[in-house]
Amino acid sequence: MTGTLVPVHGGLGTILFGIKTRLIGVGDNLVSLLLEGIKNEGLRLEDGDIVAITSKVVSVSQNRLVRFDTINPSERAKELAAEYGLEPGFVEVVLQEADEVYGGVYRAILTSKNGIMFANSGIDHKNVPQGFAVLLPENPDRDSTEIRREIEKRVGKHVGVMLIDSRTVPLRMGTIGVAIGISGFNPIRDCRGKSDLYDKPLLITRLAVADDLACAAHLVMGETTERIPMVLIRGAPVEFDESASIDAARIDSKDCLYMRIFQPKPI
Repeated sequence: MTGTLVPVHGGLGTILFGIKTRLIGVGDNLVSLLLEGIKNEGLRLEDGDIVAITSKVVSVSQNRLVRFDTINPSERAKELAAEYGLEPGFVEVVLQEADEVYGGVYRAILTSKNGIMFANSGIDHKNVPQGFAVLLPENPDRDSTEIRREIEKRVGKHVGVMLIDSRTVPLRMGTIGVAIGISGFNPIRDCRGKSDLYDKPLLITRLAVADDLACAAHLVMGETTERIPMVLIRGAPVEFDESASIDAARIDSKDCLYMRIFQPKPI
């Protein structure tokens, strides 16, 4: 059995197990590959487990692949491609997928997509065939729910499911995980009104539970040739709720510490 232990709360803790699979292709059943991988690790699903799945394999299984080297780019795409050292056809896809565009650096355009700040609209041409890019899933909450229900139907266990991707954060090097879709558990824990160590009430603090778990799972998955697209999380400190949505993790741009200073550019 292989796994990565991540102690939480000191006591029983939270345990993360990386689930290896073969290379996933169009039309593959992800639940079948998940259950096969869990069995190969000598594990079984239990009630209360969380399954984290990289959004890329969901998109690949749904054939959300784009051959960007055959796309005729707009003049705007050509301008941005020259400015940021990207392929013009790839930039055209980024612009088509973006909700807003803010600027960029070499090889990355800062965009917003579905209420999340992403480089390149969350589109990636890493770990896909040459000349192709993979888009984000169209409806990550729906996909998470479909996977969760299939798991429960096939093994009779009540679990949570989350789709995760990677992103960067201001003034920090490297990528971390972010939850883009969830099902079965609340993505946020509200600490407002509770007391700190000195009995002072917390006024604004909320824990991004799903994003914290996404970061831990992202570390286990890796970014290169690991072939660990799924992570089994056991003992996570979450509140299960079948009606929960990733919408609970979103805030309006006017309330965001960062977004108040950003001005979108024309697409």
